[in-house]
Parts: sequence; C-alpha cells; structure tokens
Amino acid sequence: MITSAIPAEATAVSPKVTKSDSVLVLGLGNILLTDEGVGVHIVSRLAQEQASAPGIEFMDGGTLSFMLANAIVSTDALIVVDTAALDAAPGTIRVFEDAAMDQFISTGEKSSVHEVSLSDLLAVAALEGLLPVRRALVGIQPQNFDWGERPTAAVEDAIPRACEMVMEITRRWQS
Repeated sequence: MITSAIPAEATAVSPKVTKSDSVLVLGLGNILLTDEGVGVHIVSRLAQEQASAPGIEFMDGGTLSFMLANAIVSTDALIVVDTAALDAAPGTIRVFEDAAMDQFISTGEKSSVHEVSLSDLLAVAALEGLLPVRRALVGIQPQNFDWGERPTAAVEDAIPRACEMVMEITRRWQS
C-alpha cells in the first residue's frame, strides 16, 4: 500500500514519537519532469508488486516538504529512492547506506528541484535525536528533467533493478 506524502493529521513533528518496526521506502521526485520522477515511479511499482510484503511501508514523498519529517522520525529503517548526480551514465544506480548516505546527501551535487532537501529533513531528525538507525539512498543517475510523465529510456530501464535493490536492502535489514 502506498501512502500519501502528507497525512491529514500531520502538521509538525510530534513531540512524542512512536517508532515503527516497518521499513519506510520513500520515493521522491516530480512525475511531471521525466527522470526527476523516478523515485515516485519506483515506489508506486513496489507498492503494487509487494503489497503483501510484511513490515514495509511505501510512501510517495513527491517533491519533499517538511511534512515528511514526521514519517522520517517515526521509523528506524529508511530507504530513499531518488535521482542523484552520480557522474555516471544515465540509469546508473548506486546505493549509499548510513554514514555514506549522510555524506553523499550533505556534500553531493544537487540534481533535483525539491522544495526541501533530503539533507534538511535528516538534519531535523538528527536535531530531534530521532535519526533513523538504518538509512539508505538508492540513487539513479538522470538523463534530463524535460517535461514528460515518463522517465527517459535509460532511466526507465533501471527501474526493475532499482526495485530489486530496494527489496534486497529490506530483506537484509529484516533478517
């Protein structure tokens, strides 16, 4: 099941947070800008294919907002799927976990048009003392961000492998 990026009852980070045992898979991007929407496309596909998988929550994070802070601080296992400037061929996928993720998102070249950066959201979680213990970024090298509802061919071809990588991380974390 895919959940909305902004729960109706969420307006800020709750002062008393209950951590979920589920892995939160958060897809980011703007589906109107070709490759920029790949994270959302991947999470949507996973939500359909893995609907019965226990202990996994799939969330369409869209183009980010501080409204996602509550979801992030409410889990100890976070997988983010998004475009990333990898200095590689379009469709290349790389996984960054824990400190490597933190380093990449705080120093890596920005390649998205999100309202709020992922590093901002994780900084909020860290300031609250609620940074997820396990964190991973599945980053896909974009080709372009032209207007269009589907990714370019190179990025579209990477979607099945990115889905596999997300599920591999999830299985490893749940074992």
